[in-house]
Amino acid sequence: MSLYAYSQTAENAFRERFGLDFEDFGPGQRFRHRPGVTVSQQDNVDEALDTMNSAMIHYDAMYSNQTAWKKELMVSTVTLQKLIGMSSKTFGRKHSITKFVEIAMTKPVFGGDTLYAESEIVAVNSHDNPDFGEVTVTCRGINQHATEIARVTYQVRVWKRGRHPDDRHGQGTVPAAQDRFLAHRTEADGALTEQVGLFFEDCQSGDRFMHWPRRSLVRDEGIQHAHRALELTPQYHDLDWIDQHAGGEFRFLESWIIALVTAMTTRTFGRVVANLGWTDLEFKTLARPGDTLEAQSIILDKRESNSRPNEGILSVETLAHNQHGELVLSYRRKLLVYKRDAQTPYAAAGY
Repeated sequence: MSLYAYSQTAENAFRERFGLDFEDFGPGQRFRHRPGVTVSQQDNVDEALDTMNSAMIHYDAMYSNQTAWKKELMVSTVTLQKLIGMSSKTFGRKHSITKFVEIAMTKPVFGGDTLYAESEIVAVNSHDNPDFGEVTVTCRGINQHATEIARVTYQVRVWKRGRHPDDRHGQGTVPAAQDRFLAHRTEADGALTEQVGLFFEDCQSGDRFMHWPRRSLVRDEGIQHAHRALELTPQYHDLDWIDQHAGGEFRFLESWIIALVTAMTTRTFGRVVANLGWTDLEFKTLARPGDTLEAQSIILDKRESNSRPNEGILSVETLAHNQHGELVLSYRRKLLVYKRDAQTPYAAAGY
C-alpha cells in the first residue's frame, strides 16, 4: 500500500495533505511517527501552572528532591498531548477522538527527555456511516533510550475517502502518486515510518507547493511575541495607545509574520540544513487579528553546492495570502538541502 503526503492540483502544483482516509487503515498496521519532541522542565511548569495543578512534584525542586524520583516529574498530560499531537501526520484526517480506553504511564518522564510516538491499529469499524468510520489505536510513547514511557489506547473517528470537508470543497483529492511524495517509508519489520520533507533530488524547478496547515492570527499571541522580542513600539502591544492614536488598528510584528510563514513551509522543506537568507521581503496587506494565512512556495531553481558535497541549494519564492485571497507577504530564500544518498543524520536519529 502506497500513501502519499500530497495531492496534485495541476501540472507541477501540489497541496500538502496529512492524514489517511478511514479506508487506508487496517488491523495490525504499525506507524512510527516523526518528528519526536524533547520536553523541558519549562514545559512542565507551564502546563502545571496554566492548569492550576497543585501537585508540587511537577515544579518544586526542593520538594521533588525528597521523593523517590529526586527531580520534578513531568505532568502526565504533557506526555499525553505530545503523543497525540506527534501522531497527527498519520491521523490528520480524524473527525474526533471519541473515547480513551486506557491511558497508562508506564515509566517516568523528566525534563530533557525526548519522546517519540508509535501507533498500532487494533480494529476498524465502518458503522455503516457514510462520512466516517471508527479506528481503535494503541499509541506507545518511547523515550530516547527506546524505553516505553506510556501506552494509550483510544478510539478515533476518521473521515472516509472523499468525505472530509477539504475534499468536498475542492482542496484536491487526487494523490500525487510519485515516490518522492510517499508519506511513509516501509521498514524491514513492516512498520511504516513517517517521512518529513523532500530531499534535494526530489525538488524540481517550477514545482509549486501549497502548504498545510494554515495559521490563524490571534491578537494576544501577537502581544506576547512583541513582549518577548523586547519590542517597545506601542502599536504592537499597547491597546490604549492603539485606540487613541492608531484608529484601533492593531499590528503584528512584521518579523513574527515572517516567522509564521516560514514555519508553514517546513513540512515540504523539512530536510533543510540551513536557511541561507531572505531577499525581497514585501508586505502587501496588513495582517489583522482573526486573519488566517495560507502559504505557497515555488521552486525557482536548484544547483549543486560548491563547498558542501552532501547538500544542494534551492532558490524558493514564498507567498502568503489571507482568507480573502489578498497577498500579505512575499519573499525569496536560498536553502541548503540534504541529498538523498549523502551522509545525513536521519538513520542515526531514527528518522
